[in-house]
Formats: sequence, structure tokens, C-alpha cells
Amino acid sequence: MKFNKKIGMAALAVAAAATLTLSGCSASNGGSSNANKDLKICVYTHGDGGTFWSVFQKGAEAAAKTLGVTLDYQGANNDAAKQASTITAGVAGGCKALSVSVPDAGAIKDPLAAAEAKGIPVVTVNSGAHDYLALGAYTHIGQDESVAGEAAGTKFNALGVKNLLCVIQEANNSGLNQRCAGAKKTFKGTVTELNADGALADPTGAQAKIAAALAANKAIDGIFTLNADVATGSALPAIQAAGSKITLGTVDLSKDALADIKSGTIAFAIDQQQYAQGWMAVALQYLALTNGNELGGGLPIYTGPGFVTKDNVDNVIKYTAAGTR
Repeated sequence: MKFNKKIGMAALAVAAAATLTLSGCSASNGGSSNANKDLKICVYTHGDGGTFWSVFQKGAEAAAKTLGVTLDYQGANNDAAKQASTITAGVAGGCKALSVSVPDAGAIKDPLAAAEAKGIPVVTVNSGAHDYLALGAYTHIGQDESVAGEAAGTKFNALGVKNLLCVIQEANNSGLNQRCAGAKKTFKGTVTELNADGALADPTGAQAKIAAALAANKAIDGIFTLNADVATGSALPAIQAAGSKITLGTVDLSKDALADIKSGTIAFAIDQQQYAQGWMAVALQYLALTNGNELGGGLPIYTGPGFVTKDNVDNVIKYTAAGTR
């Protein structure tokens, strides 16, 4: 499905304004923190609690505090079966609304069908831009991973890269595969995929895989990582050990990645603005429960992709201390 940018951005703006307006009205009538505690909004992701997902979680927690709702946030640490069982337990345990990430649509299809049967509104978030309608969600919050990959391919072209290595840190995550596929679509040179499954748990092992790929193909002059921790913890050490001039770009932000962008050792990061994703995962469901709104018009609401480069990195860095970028 093609995304209508005007609709998506309008929905995002309306959601932000409406949630603040409604929460303000509640507060003036005795405090939203007491009035809305019976609204249990469940946000169940495949998150691992690392530099990306901790910021996402802060966004969800900030929205819940502002709106006075009860939040049940749980990450499955990239375990699809665990995420499915968490959703099942949540449906049985009183979730009034569900916001879930979708790395593996087949794994959570049945639990979400059970939620739909009980009339529980569902939103997908972060991953799931191609699956949300089939799963019964009324919208998706995040970035289109194919579009993000296409943008990366274009950026690597502008940087003069000819042979690109795309590093996939979770082999079964459909969103990551879509990023590499998107890069292949727009990149004018050659894209080689590298399966570095488990890279977040074993950065040294991933570094060795990247180093081996660089040794096997001396023509590689660019690396596209799909996670900031993989960029700083695995790809950058491999590049430095190889002693070659290799352009590194990544998806997502971390404090270390931003420092490396500032120093020039990482060329860019694609920012999908995970704090906003976490916030909207709660805010949209608050509106669904308290005002009957289903925002998005059946289309996804995009939070990215945007680029962080040396030109704007200082402006982004100032927000990292608060944990919101």
C-alpha cells in the first residue's frame, strides 16, 4: 500500500493535539492520573531493552504518565514465541488496548485474532508496516522499512560507495530484510547481505563475521548496519582492524553512534524516532478508548525515516541526556 504522507502527518499532529487536549480536560476535572487508571494499555514488543528499545519504552511511559493510564510494557528480547504468549496473557489479563511490534506476523497472528474477537483495539508499532491490516490493526506507527532502505541506498550513492555490505542482526526479522531489499532497489552498485544473527548478544562474534566478509571481498567500500549497537560494537571495530577506507551508515541512534557521526567515523544514521513511536503507541490507544478515535485513516502513521549526519548531529545529541533520542 502506498502511504499518503499528508494523511499520515496530519494524523500524527491530530493525535498529539487531541491527547493533550483530552488529558488536560481530565486533569481539570479532578486529575487524569486517577480518572484513567482503569485503562490498561498494553505495549508488547520484541524489544531487548538496549539503546533503541529503552528510549521507545521511555516514550510509552511518558505518555502513560501524562495521560494517567496504566501501562503494561514488556519486551520479548527477539523471541517470537515469548511475544505471542505475552499477548495471550495480556488479552486474558485485562488489556483494554494492545500496541505490538511485528517482527514475525505469523507468530502473533492467533493471539491478535483473540484480541480482535474480544473487541480490543490493536495498533502495530515499529515493525509491521506491511502486515498491520492483515493482523486487524487499525493503523501502524513507525517507518516503512523498505522506504528506509531505499533512502539508505540513495545516501550511499551520494557518498560514492560502489560495493555495499548489508548486515542483518536478526535473521527472521522481516523488517530488517525489507531494509536490505530497499537498499538493493536504489543502490547503483552491488549489495551483499551478511547474516549476523545474534549480533546484539554477541558483538564480538558479529565483528568476526564482518571482518571475514571484508577479507573475502576487498571491493567492499560501504557497510549498512540495521542497528546502531551493531554499527558501533561490531562494524566499526571490524573496519578499523581492516585498515580500509569504508563508509559506514546505520539505522537508529545511540549515544556512541551520535559521537561517531560527530567525529566522522559513521557517515549517517537513519532515525525512526523511537521515543515518538513509544509515545504514540499509548496516545493513539488512549484516544481509541476514551474518544472512539481510530487515527490513520487505515494508513500507517510514519515517524521516519529521517537522517542524522554531521550537519545536524549536535541538535540531536542535546536530547540524548534526557533519554528521548
